Amino acid sequence: MVVLATKLYVEGDARERALDSLRSLVGNAVGDLEVTYEVGIRHDDFPSVTIEGEDSVVARNVLREEFGEILPDLEAEEVHVGTLESWDEEGFVLDAGSDVRIPADGIELGPGSPSQIRDRFGLVQHLPMRFVYDGDGEGRLAEAERDRLYEWTRGDGRLNVNSATRAEVRATLNRAGHAQDYVTVERLGLLEQSVVCTPGTDPPGLLASVGEYLPAELRCVVP
Repeated sequence: MVVLATKLYVEGDARERALDSLRSLVGNAVGDLEVTYEVGIRHDDFPSVTIEGEDSVVARNVLREEFGEILPDLEAEEVHVGTLESWDEEGFVLDAGSDVRIPADGIELGPGSPSQIRDRFGLVQHLPMRFVYDGDGEGRLAEAERDRLYEWTRGDGRLNVNSATRAEVRATLNRAGHAQDYVTVERLGLLEQSVVCTPGTDPPGLLASVGEYLPAELRCVVP
């Protein structure tokens, strides 16, 4: 079994759509392998995928690479994935199966408080993030994670969204008349997406235009 490092936290019809989307993503990832699989949701909203068959080892590794994995025990000085659960002036808290605090001096994303950094880099709640575990319930952002976030600020701007699948975000943008205002919708997690803007598109303006159609948290990345 692999516990995927992305959360399914919406309810009602949205939950069923998200679960269908997850099954499709898992199928796309391992469908060419000789395996059978079953997708479930744990009590803490992390999905679990039970895999059987002669290619089961390969399939588990594919899913670990695609989504990251929630492990029962965190190893010190190893890179893990957790979802952004909360933040305060002391740092971030990631859910990696248990809470891991990333203190302010372990974020290393430039000046400002953790809340200001969250705003600057467009970090929505539940975003999967890579970190290095230091032990005793604390860690620091992984170098690869910091590189990814800095890269966001060097492009033409982004609009990050949670609580919606990639297909839902794309459909909303197109329905609102913004098909020409984005390059792609990048999947960050099952329900966390990043709209990559075209040159000349104003991310705050895009947020103002589509925000009413998406019952979600939206955060801009302005280069």
